[in-house]
Amino acid sequence: MAPTSLLPRRRVVLLGATGSIGENTLRVIAAHRDRLELVGIAAHGKHRELAVIAHKFGVRHVGLYDASAHAAAKAGGDFPAGTVFYGGPEGLRALATLPEADTVLVAVVGTAGLHPTLDAIAAQKTIALASKEILVLAGKFVMAAARASGSRLLPVDSEHNAAFQCLEGRAPAAVRRLVLTASGGAFRDWPLEKLAEVAPADALQHPNWAMGPKVTVDSATMANKGLELIEAQCLFGLKPEQCDAVLHTQSIVHCVAEFTDGSMLAQLCPPSMTFPIQHALLYPDRAPEGTDRALPLDKAFSLDFRPVEAARYPMLGLARQAMNTGGGAPAIYNAANEVAVAAFLKCKITFLEIPRVVEQTLDAMNHSDPADLATVLALDAEARRVASERIA
Repeated sequence: MAPTSLLPRRRVVLLGATGSIGENTLRVIAAHRDRLELVGIAAHGKHRELAVIAHKFGVRHVGLYDASAHAAAKAGGDFPAGTVFYGGPEGLRALATLPEADTVLVAVVGTAGLHPTLDAIAAQKTIALASKEILVLAGKFVMAAARASGSRLLPVDSEHNAAFQCLEGRAPAAVRRLVLTASGGAFRDWPLEKLAEVAPADALQHPNWAMGPKVTVDSATMANKGLELIEAQCLFGLKPEQCDAVLHTQSIVHCVAEFTDGSMLAQLCPPSMTFPIQHALLYPDRAPEGTDRALPLDKAFSLDFRPVEAARYPMLGLARQAMNTGGGAPAIYNAANEVAVAAFLKCKITFLEIPRVVEQTLDAMNHSDPADLATVLALDAEARRVASERIA
């Protein structure tokens, strides 16, 4: 007899439905229709893709951040009859607090998901969080809000979801090191001198994962791992020195938790986002895999680990510097990196200039700890302005 669900059917709002996380989330929901129901979707501007999703999953609530895409969606007639449309930043916030939803998966790139996440927390929704920038920018406020409301925050990033599984029920004081693994990105095996010749198309050729442009470039610089270390510190109440990273080219081990007694726990699964997404959406329940298959232990495979080369990945060192400095430094790191990556993708700066822009922005700004969310957002805006000046 097939196992039955231990929990009632989850009703999910998906913010970022047309990105890579969104696509994998739709695969998970399609495989578990008896346990998961999609009730709201949002994207930046891909309204035709949203219309296809709305028809396939019977979704009535649809949000579009871009004003012209929102207008086109309302006028186009592509959506099912009775669709309720939500536009702009306020539309995301309304979807995040949709009364019929109990789970909100936030997969919005950058910081646009911050206010929707806080609103969903205030509404006591379960948050499945895939946007690491939200915790890097305003982690102390997000975690404080979750504690105050009793809202559950579940990480969707493969590394943080793995860490959650390894650390569940264990005190931070029992952890010697939380080690996140990194693929090393597109240039892990390139000669260092060749990095000066990197073009955006080169950086977007990730060896293991299918991700959006910004995250794929972050993998090549290892800024993504820097952001993940900052996020792990926030999520699990750790000190900077308890957070570490190691290269693991197979992307099968996603986290290793080393405890004070010297023992280690690791989480393994194939390099597919369906595994952490399914875990977060169904937690604490487990279900048979309905999308990608588990690791074939009846076949030979190897697990290799090696230290991170500081010269190849200066963005990781800058992240550690931001963690140790604390205050507003992580938010500055995040904002400057977003600006620098966008400039690189537009061929305005070279690949090697990304860490230089971030370092110069960190050096130029005050790192005082923001007292409130308004100060955080002002700091984010100022960091973007300073980084843009360095690029200009």
